[in-house]
Amino acid sequence: MILFTSTGLLVLLALSIPVGIVLFLLAFGIDTLFSPFPLMRGLGQVVWSSSNSATLIAIPFFVLLGEILVRSGIAKRTYAALDAWVSWMPGGLIHANIATATLFSATSGSSVATAATVASVAMPQADRLGYDPRLFSGAIAAGGTLGIMIPPSINLIVYGFLTETSIPKLFLAGLIPGLLLALLFMAVTALLCSVRPSLGGPGIHADWSRRLSGLKDLIPLLGLFGAIVGSIYAGWATPTEAAAVGVAMAFAIAMLQKALSVRMILESLKGTVRTTAMIMLVVIGAYVLNFVLTAAGISSALQGFLQGLGLGPLETLLVIILMYIVLGFFIETLSLMVATIPIVVPIVVQLGYDPLWFGILMIMLVEMALITPPVGLNLYVVQAARKSGSFSDVMIGVIPYAIAMLLMAALLVMFPAIALYLPTHL
Repeated sequence: MILFTSTGLLVLLALSIPVGIVLFLLAFGIDTLFSPFPLMRGLGQVVWSSSNSATLIAIPFFVLLGEILVRSGIAKRTYAALDAWVSWMPGGLIHANIATATLFSATSGSSVATAATVASVAMPQADRLGYDPRLFSGAIAAGGTLGIMIPPSINLIVYGFLTETSIPKLFLAGLIPGLLLALLFMAVTALLCSVRPSLGGPGIHADWSRRLSGLKDLIPLLGLFGAIVGSIYAGWATPTEAAAVGVAMAFAIAMLQKALSVRMILESLKGTVRTTAMIMLVVIGAYVLNFVLTAAGISSALQGFLQGLGLGPLETLLVIILMYIVLGFFIETLSLMVATIPIVVPIVVQLGYDPLWFGILMIMLVEMALITPPVGLNLYVVQAARKSGSFSDVMIGVIPYAIAMLLMAALLVMFPAIALYLPTHL
């Protein structure tokens, strides 16, 4: 059954069948071949119970929030403001790419939207100032991955829903690792550009008047982040309610900056419907597959298999980490999460690990799936924004940042307090 599930998943995905449909097909196949009971007779109830949750309403709200920010022109002003503060370091504007991606990640919750936003603003600067196209584009693709780590994160909401883990605590747990990863990206950039100055462009030394005057352009995003995350941790709002408040504030910001129009609203709503429909199909399919796998006993079988290897908890965890790295080459981020959570998380909990901590470690590992070919979505987003040059340039450019992600994952394993400090002290 384990072989059928893993092989079937890879084969069906290789046939370019939509991931949500793949999950349903696997559930039907496992029910037919391995279950003594007609589990599909409960399909309607399982689909209804998996989608009838107030928690999931937060997903379309956060998607809409990101759509509004992307289409309202806030990105250009934010980029210019951060450029004045960080572009003096070796690497110049590459640091502005990472800083802008970090700030947008704290409001949009989507890695692809973050990468697309920063790429659309930054790429013309790279061509004009003569930056190395590989490192410049790689930094944008890697910076975009922060969208699923730094709260509010759609992927963390999905993980919390599927594992019944506190979403506010997951948001807290992801904050420090996300910010540390952003700093690690900037450190890698500075190191590379110090060793090989030709990789970076000219450093920009802005005076203090320009820096201080640009802070006003950061206020909208910082205010959004404070309202969304602050209201959750203060106990004033649930994640769903906070997302709704964020959408209202985003509309207000767009209106104050005279970027609100009927066309912008319609495009934002259309983008939200498309993205939400895709996410919900995958989530419901994962819930159905989880139901079938549990009823058919695959979790027990996999636990028995791992126990039969004679490995300790740490060695088993390392096997799981290696599995995520390998699968990340072939499976999209959200799909990788929902396809493996029903199988892996019960094993991890049985080994004695905190599911809150493992959720952050899993996000760190699946972030790599966004920048590893052939499925890395951020690579394609950045290449589309470049409009010229080879796709291999982007793939080469993300290598230093992928190594930084592996280092951050190792730090999480060695020092779990990086993720657990805020949830346990706030």
